[in-house]
Amino acid sequence: MITSSARTTVFDIDGTLCFDGRTIDRRILAALDACERAGHQLVFASARPVRDLLPVLDGAFPTAMLIGGNGSLVSVDGQVQARAAFEAGELGRLLAEAERFRAGYLADGPWDYAYTGPADHPIRGRVDQGGLARRVELAELPAVVKFLVVDATDLTALAEAGRGLGMTVNHHLDEAIIDFAPGTTNKWEALTSLGIDAYNAFGNDINDLDLLRNARHSVRVGTHPGLDGVARVTVAAEPEAVAAEISRLAEAPGR
Repeated sequence: MITSSARTTVFDIDGTLCFDGRTIDRRILAALDACERAGHQLVFASARPVRDLLPVLDGAFPTAMLIGGNGSLVSVDGQVQARAAFEAGELGRLLAEAERFRAGYLADGPWDYAYTGPADHPIRGRVDQGGLARRVELAELPAVVKFLVVDATDLTALAEAGRGLGMTVNHHLDEAIIDFAPGTTNKWEALTSLGIDAYNAFGNDINDLDLLRNARHSVRVGTHPGLDGVARVTVAAEPEAVAAEISRLAEAPGR
């Protein structure tokens, strides 16, 4: 458990800090550095597994805590731990639904992954960019912490089936993908499990809903309608605007 502090600030990655799927703009990096120097404990929380967060950060902010897989993975002091995984029966039921809708998927273990989707799907460009893991068969993963469907005959029906199984389901209509996580796992739940209950947050998508809703100061990047009325501040989804808002937070006394 780490010490909770109102000077903890949590950042989603894709669509919040990273706009090309691979890098973070130098202006945002400079603002993050100023935020850290102002005394903020930085936390990066993403739908990506920890493995795929590391190349985007590219060695920056080595003391930051990482939350991956929408809360199913955490990395503190460089030690990656799976804090939530699908139970065998639960995974079996999800796989049966995936087969019913002829789904292609990306299944993440604590480090390695299995992939059955199209070879040219855009998600492939964001998976294991650093060449840190192995692509294996699903049965070879010691645990499955995240299950991302990248194509299916009926994505909406498959998402509803997952909800009926009691899973956390984020259906990203703009990307035509469905993100399944075990139980009630999300970024905010991961934070609270580590003793962090006072924090600031930046996010852009529906999987940031609880993270933003429970923050003492929350910033929505972009205009996702599912976050209407949730965040205290909304900024444009562009590096200059995001960097300026991070800098304002760094300069704000007591925030």
